[in-house]
Amino acid sequence: MKIPENLKYTKDHEWLGVDGKTGVIGITDYAQGELGDIIYVDIPSTDSIKQGESFGTIEAVKTVSDLFAPVSGKVVEIHTAVNDNPASVNQDPYGEGWIIKIELADTKEVEGLMSAEEYKKLVGG
Repeated sequence: MKIPENLKYTKDHEWLGVDGKTGVIGITDYAQGELGDIIYVDIPSTDSIKQGESFGTIEAVKTVSDLFAPVSGKVVEIHTAVNDNPASVNQDPYGEGWIIKIELADTKEVEGLMSAEEYKKLVGG
């Protein structure tokens, strides 16, 4: 199980990569492993997301799970290619399997997320 050190994590198994004021969000390697084969990612068109609120769903063969925003921000890009190839979330959750990009509303929200070390403890890694 991969848990990159340069990302931040939520207890709901989303990750956040930050580059300046831009955030990239996806689900963790642990989450994709627990879900199994991902068959669909549904991200409704929206202008913004709020920390802790659902911004879409991810569907696997046996279940559907909500995606929760790790931080608040303005949506700048939805990675629609994951719907053409949902398996990319399983194969490369921290790369080609990213889900949404946002412009961070408040960079202080990032400080409240888990480090890689804290996330490893959460998932027993």
